[in-house]
Amino acid sequence: MREPVDVRRQRILAAVQSHGVARLADLASELDVSVVTIRRDVEELARAGKLRRGHGVARSAAPPKEEPAAPSGPPAGGGAIALVVPERHGYLYETLHGARPVLEEAGMRIALHIAPSAAHSEQPIVERAVAGGAAGLLIAPRWRSVAAEEAGCRWLSRVAVPTVLMERRPRPGSVLHAVDSVCSDHWYGVHLAVDHLLSLGHRRIVLAARNDSPSARAIRAAFADIAAGHPLVEDWSVALSSPNAVPERRDGHGEGQGGEGEADVAVDLAALLRQRGATAAVLHSDVDALMLVQQLTDSGVRVPQDCSVVAYDDVVAALASPPLTAVAPPKVEIGRLAAELLLLRLAAGGQAAGSGAAAGPVRRVELLPTLMVRGSAVPHPAAGMTD
Repeated sequence: MREPVDVRRQRILAAVQSHGVARLADLASELDVSVVTIRRDVEELARAGKLRRGHGVARSAAPPKEEPAAPSGPPAGGGAIALVVPERHGYLYETLHGARPVLEEAGMRIALHIAPSAAHSEQPIVERAVAGGAAGLLIAPRWRSVAAEEAGCRWLSRVAVPTVLMERRPRPGSVLHAVDSVCSDHWYGVHLAVDHLLSLGHRRIVLAARNDSPSARAIRAAFADIAAGHPLVEDWSVALSSPNAVPERRDGHGEGQGGEGEADVAVDLAALLRQRGATAAVLHSDVDALMLVQQLTDSGVRVPQDCSVVAYDDVVAALASPPLTAVAPPKVEIGRLAAELLLLRLAAGGQAAGSGAAAGPVRRVELLPTLMVRGSAVPHPAAGMTD
């Protein structure tokens, strides 16, 4: 027999007050009712001022206890969540719009930090934020090269506050392997782009992509994997989307891809398309895509009549002429889920980035991008005649 509503709500209050925060799914399981029922109960209790609602959680209504100020304590404004993203990266700025309401609803303040493009610029920013009393860290390190990623993992493993990585997936076995992270499944995003072009009859495809971030390297690797293994792809190649889209060496000049085979240098995309007989291109990032489409037009290659285009990122792709079909990673959701993971970690007692002894399971969340179909990709003229 189901227990009375008032009894169930008293049990919800007791669980929330005991732990400070409780997931709705856990409460539903414990009380043997649906999440919908728990959500309705929590809404009523919140209206009565007995607890506070969050994204998928219920929080105690009791104000946090004030701790006596230590003589050398953090400055005013300490205890915020530090959010660190690279300079001039509109894609990652959008994660702020996902993280901010989650943290503000939990009574936390965001301290946004923009990391300059210089190598290792995040480290002093994070160290100052932690020294200033930051309670936790949300970070998307630039990591322009594999070497920079390895060095970044080492110092991030020493950060003394709970940390969640955004759009970064540490390499297996690295010192950050067991750190909470939220990122896009870029293999699936590339699959969406290639599959869309193949469905339109295109068989020769070029990827023009950056090579100066973990996401860019994941996109390049995914394209090579998909194109090389797909029976309908007759020819494919990879080029740089921008001359400055490579990691920086210590002398300030671009370095090669460093992978198997040829050096990774910027090319004339129109010439490459003609050389390979390609009728379609995937362009990353979509800021570079807008410039490349203009370059193609200036070279007499019309988009989409002569070359169908799919951009990757979907920050400004819709503003192009023509509007670009684009792979859209779930940017806002990345920020929202990263903030929720950080709150769960803080509620469980916290865990420094490289401590190894997690308070609860480490979560590695991967979200699927979507394809925004617009006007820049059309059927190949020979589509439907022969395969």
